[in-house]
Amino acid sequence: MKKLFVHSGSIGKLILLVSLFIILPLIIIPFYPEDLIYTPSFLIPGLLSAVLGILICVVTQSTNNEETFTTKRGSITVLFVWLYSFFIGALPFVLGGQLTFIQALFESVSGWTTTGLSAMDVREVPKIFLFYRSFMQYCGGLGFVMVMVMLIQGKQAMSLYSAEGHSDQLVPNLGKTARTIFLMYMTYLLLGTGLYIIFGMSAFDAINHSMCALSTGGFSTQYDSIGVYNSIAIEAVTIFLMIIGTTNFAVLLLISKRKFKQVAKVSEVRFLLLLLIFTVPAVAGSLASGLYISMGEGFRLSVFNIVSALSTSGFSTMSYAQWPAFSIGMMIVLMIIGGGIGSTAGGMKLTRVYLMYRIMKENIKKRLLASRTVSNPYFYRAQGKTYIDQTLESDTVGFIFLYIVIFIIGSLLITLTASCSLSDAMFEFASSLGTVGLSIGLTGPATNKMTLIIEMIGMLLGRLEIFIVIIGVHLSIKHASNFLNTRVRKVN
Repeated sequence: MKKLFVHSGSIGKLILLVSLFIILPLIIIPFYPEDLIYTPSFLIPGLLSAVLGILICVVTQSTNNEETFTTKRGSITVLFVWLYSFFIGALPFVLGGQLTFIQALFESVSGWTTTGLSAMDVREVPKIFLFYRSFMQYCGGLGFVMVMVMLIQGKQAMSLYSAEGHSDQLVPNLGKTARTIFLMYMTYLLLGTGLYIIFGMSAFDAINHSMCALSTGGFSTQYDSIGVYNSIAIEAVTIFLMIIGTTNFAVLLLISKRKFKQVAKVSEVRFLLLLLIFTVPAVAGSLASGLYISMGEGFRLSVFNIVSALSTSGFSTMSYAQWPAFSIGMMIVLMIIGGGIGSTAGGMKLTRVYLMYRIMKENIKKRLLASRTVSNPYFYRAQGKTYIDQTLESDTVGFIFLYIVIFIIGSLLITLTASCSLSDAMFEFASSLGTVGLSIGLTGPATNKMTLIIEMIGMLLGRLEIFIVIIGVHLSIKHASNFLNTRVRKVN
């Protein structure tokens, strides 16, 4: 079996991995025996998926050609497996009688993409489904390919790793990179769970909130999210976990090695701190005057919710329905910016936005300084100084332009499907596309199907960074067209 797994194609391996993720939530049954009746809801799709994965591994074992595998071809594999996981991940909700198929698909997409928007009323959901949602976010944040690489490598591994959106290889060996990231996140998971329990959470709530905070997911076991606890200590632990989740994997490795001087140089880290320094007081003042609360309470609300939006975590401490327009606008901007480029966070990413600032600055300098002035701009990554060349510049500008276009189109479509104001639609779609999970109140059990579908498309594009989806769809259509043309020629 091991030999079969090593030498077979990537799709079979990844489907087997997804089947394992579907079945694993059953481990909580001994603690909550009343949920035993839902065992078939997980076993049936999990075992069917496992059988499919084994069959694909058998078929591809002899036909697998890893030599010609590229990142572009990897995009098809990655896109297929993520779409497959959305479908198979929805089945437990449907079989368990918790949601309709579209709602279940929405919950699955929101879970795997670490978004956190929900169509469920958590006050009426069995414990096993609450755990399943959180577990989906934790695994989705790490990524299917990264977990597979941690277990087994092949010649396809690096291409798939890049195609899934992982930008950094922390150590020379890819398998060690995956294991290093996993070890860091398991350590923070145990730390977060322990701190939550110390400050008054139940063990079940603690493990769920830790998984979702680290994956910048935002699913909560409570209807009022973190706000239900009304605890500064719990909010502080959540802020800590959200910042860990939105921090570049490579930066976290530097922190674990106590290389704090190198961390302080990283442009993304400095930009994150700068944004917090400017936005937290501004929103705190807006909330204090708009909600008629003290400045201290304004700062408490501002710090938590600003970090939640910028890290794309999606936890909240109160409803945003009564927030001033200025504060809502700031939240939208921060959700669009997003977190670290090599982390579990979504959004345009801090590094890209910082690079856009540098590109704009250089553009202005060219117009103000003498024509012969030579400039060689650079920024600092965890790996060291990196020069901003023409390729990096064009990639950054292209991605941000496309992101903004999709954001505008998605927001306008939601105004039509949800019959809401433009600002509410912008908030909700910024949350979907940025895989944030905060809601102005549009998304819930009563949300119509078309709005859920638009948000699902946004989540997929946000999690797989747009270009992966475009390349995967383009190549899939191209291959399907070539196949059909070949069949037609054979028939004729």
